[in-house]
Amino acid sequence: MSRKIILIAGAILAFAMIVRTFSFTPELVGFSGPTMGTTYTVKFYTNENMDSAWQYKNDVDAVLARINELMSTYDPESELSRFNQSPINTEMQISSDLAYVIDQAVMISKMSNGEYDVTVGPLVNLWGFGPGKKTDTLPSDEKIVSAQQKVDFSAIDLNGQTLSKTKDIYIDLSSIAKGYGVDKVAKKLEQLGIESYLIEVGGEIVSKGLKPDGGPWRVAIESPNGGHSVVQKVVELADVAIATSGDYRNYFERNGVRYSHTINPKTGKPITHRLVSVTVIEKNATLADGFATAITVLGPDKGLVFAQDNGLAVYMLVKEDLGFVEFYSSAFEPYLNAQ
Repeated sequence: MSRKIILIAGAILAFAMIVRTFSFTPELVGFSGPTMGTTYTVKFYTNENMDSAWQYKNDVDAVLARINELMSTYDPESELSRFNQSPINTEMQISSDLAYVIDQAVMISKMSNGEYDVTVGPLVNLWGFGPGKKTDTLPSDEKIVSAQQKVDFSAIDLNGQTLSKTKDIYIDLSSIAKGYGVDKVAKKLEQLGIESYLIEVGGEIVSKGLKPDGGPWRVAIESPNGGHSVVQKVVELADVAIATSGDYRNYFERNGVRYSHTINPKTGKPITHRLVSVTVIEKNATLADGFATAITVLGPDKGLVFAQDNGLAVYMLVKEDLGFVEFYSSAFEPYLNAQ
């Protein structure tokens, strides 16, 4: 082949690549599925290297399945369940994933002075919100006091990836594991070359990048009155996470009294204040998830002080006789202007 022909062929190939680059238009694609007793949704904008959005679904499912294998209290063979079943003062080598999530949960437990306690599991189970058969009766005060004896985050001894406990406790990561799942899926998408995405697992969300038009991702905070169908507020997000915690979905009623799934470890009983929804915007979904639960336990007054003291972007809805009143921290104010 002559040099002239080679040059022509090279020019044609270069031209084809340029045409492909300039003719490509990013598309919004996505998929969803079940995970951790809830559902997940992944949305992202395509790039010229992608064949189909579905080519990444198996990768995402594998990430979420792994988190469930490590942190589920419903699976007796999960890494967390095996620790909960282990004897006192017995060291267990755990995964870096589980170690990280427990470390973050213990940090939030300390910050809230134990009003959020990652070992609240015995009380959650007692009130019928954990694994096993749901209770049809309210637990007695004696049973509540007995369960409280097993709630103590200070009994957790975590040194790197070595975990042990100094008393009989039961760790429950349901308040933070979904957020971590979101963060792990985000990391996987970035490894796959996806630069603009929105990931949601059970209401915990993380966003990355901008839309092709340069605009941010827009996320709706739902109203406690209407669930998914009624929007309370819309916020614009770029490279941050958002999590909402509320007692308006998971609860039961007995004799006209409503019992929330959120348990206050100090009282051993479901929360009774009128804070019904807490939204937290943070640098990652793990922290957003955990902080949202902590503030839900703290209530509207102490929760707002906690948010202000720690520089957290927090939006709260408090039930009043004629509807809901919104409160928010100073750090949340920049997110109030989305329309």
